[in-house]
Amino acid sequence: MKNSKTLHFLITGVSSGFGRALADAALQAGHSVTGTVRSQTAKEQFEQLDPARATAIVLDVTDFPAIAAVAEHLAPVDVLVNNAGYGHEGALEESPLEEMRHQFDVNVFGAVAMMKAVLPSMRARRSGHVINITSMGGFITMPGIAYYCGSKFALEGISETLAKEVAAFGIKVTAVAPGSFRTDWAGRSMVRSPRSIADYDAVIDPIRAARQAKSGHQLGDPAKAAQVILDIAGDANAPVHLLLGSDAVKLVREKLARMGEEIDTWETISASTDFR
Repeated sequence: MKNSKTLHFLITGVSSGFGRALADAALQAGHSVTGTVRSQTAKEQFEQLDPARATAIVLDVTDFPAIAAVAEHLAPVDVLVNNAGYGHEGALEESPLEEMRHQFDVNVFGAVAMMKAVLPSMRARRSGHVINITSMGGFITMPGIAYYCGSKFALEGISETLAKEVAAFGIKVTAVAPGSFRTDWAGRSMVRSPRSIADYDAVIDPIRAARQAKSGHQLGDPAKAAQVILDIAGDANAPVHLLLGSDAVKLVREKLARMGEEIDTWETISASTDFR
């Protein structure tokens, strides 16, 4: 059900990808958008889209004190969209812990800091919608993106838990999990750890090559995804989890089926640990 109200969106990472597509769609629909960007040039470019309703803030989502300070000066936020994030690629054994820490700082801690910044106002108004852009990688996994999948699994779990905590306050929480879309996630936005251990060549190299070859040719249309997100924003019936893309639906269903089979296979052993 489409929302006909005029809303104020706060969207992180509006310079490109899903964030930009959603900001464009929201502005075209007559909503106002405050977006976060990483440079003064990006700020000026974004605000030129609609000088009356587009505002940009230069903000690094890993600067947690700055997030809290910015939120104090914003107009009431109807819809927070945690979109800022990036992908890390590399075999776990080859990837430094510092890269995992930064992956979680951006994809998880930054998103949580944004949520904590807007929740007091939403709770006071008994209204609001938090939309976290996760990934089908928050449900399924593949070799070479352990840090990324870990961050998205975390954000899925946090989103689901928060939804239960704030439901009584009229606040909705939706984790949107896209499949493969034609954004720059696998291109400029992907951080890749150097290869160093030959034992992993057969596992990592073909997947890395396929991902790079597929970049720019993915099935998903970001503009269509943006319209779906716009349509559910502020909707009291919005789901807690929403997959986007036929590939996401197929792969997650297969994962859940395999998990169900594994639970059935090991059910007797699992239940044997209870006190009798």
